[in-house]
Amino acid sequence: MHIGVLKETGARERRVALVPDSIARLVKAGDTVTVERGAGAAAWFGDEAYAAAGATLGDARAAAAAEIVCKVQRPTDVELAIFPSGAIIVALATREPSASLDTLVAHHVTLLALERVPRTTRAQSMDVLSSQATVAGYKAALIGASSLARFLPMLTTAAGSLVPAKVLVLGAGVAGLQAIATSRRLGGVITGFDVRPAAADEVLSLGAKFLAPEAVAEQAATAGGYAKELADDQQHRVLAAIAAAIGAMDLVISTAAIPGKPAPRLITAAMVERMKAGSVIVDVAAETGGNCELTRPGETIEHHGVTIIGPLNLPSTMPLHASQMFSRNVQTLLEYLRKDGKLVLDMQDEIVKAMCLRLEV
Repeated sequence: MHIGVLKETGARERRVALVPDSIARLVKAGDTVTVERGAGAAAWFGDEAYAAAGATLGDARAAAAAEIVCKVQRPTDVELAIFPSGAIIVALATREPSASLDTLVAHHVTLLALERVPRTTRAQSMDVLSSQATVAGYKAALIGASSLARFLPMLTTAAGSLVPAKVLVLGAGVAGLQAIATSRRLGGVITGFDVRPAAADEVLSLGAKFLAPEAVAEQAATAGGYAKELADDQQHRVLAAIAAAIGAMDLVISTAAIPGKPAPRLITAAMVERMKAGSVIVDVAAETGGNCELTRPGETIEHHGVTIIGPLNLPSTMPLHASQMFSRNVQTLLEYLRKDGKLVLDMQDEIVKAMCLRLEV
């Protein structure tokens, strides 16, 4: 296969789709790789490392002319101009900020949408949502800890003892579980919550408490394990459980998400006003509207003495390791698509069929 790697142009995007280590493995297997000069610079992967891995360095047009082109974010209108008609692109389908896919139609582009990788055992190593959520959960805990007006762990000093901070993590998917694990390592007293029944055991296994088991819903998970929208009565129970607990918390990290839909609203303005002055909310779901109704995506605000942080593209703030993880997912996908040394898009294959957006006039 001939694989191209393009440099990301988004203002908040520092990741690269393939790192030198993955390219070395692909080249060893017989693939040819063309990398746009400077593609990995923002993630601290220099052109010399790509050349040493066996890649050919070129301009954007040379990389875009490859048989299959790898990006993190899907192409912008300007970038599309350099792609030949019928191009095959591997990337996240939803750009940030979100925009219509209609601009791809006239170019007869086939987009393999990385966020559509099915949640199956066979596809687990291709799952960029999980790998990047790991980064987001870790970084969210660090942001929360550094934004607090107090220590996270208990400290005993000559000036007296300081009690540990109380942390509530909403959503126990990959990001939430990583936020729980990281906050606990930092010394906080952690409580986690998720509406899915299986999440309770995962939260408890990390040494955290589980909030309100009575608010868990048997029908809250899809067949793939993701959360889904709740019935009104169940949503009321969830909100009541959070409202009863949130006033005692120093830090709230909210990560709840529903694939393909706006983030569920779990923290109302009234709940924020119950929190102590100096407490902090880190809303990891800001990109899809936020779990807190006061969140402003990309901004940090203060309401009633509570700091509310709405970070965007958290994985890109740790571009080196985020790129390494993203790259390994993409590498595995490319190896899966290679049949006898050639690129094959088998539309009967469950993984390809789920990912493929064939955009034609």
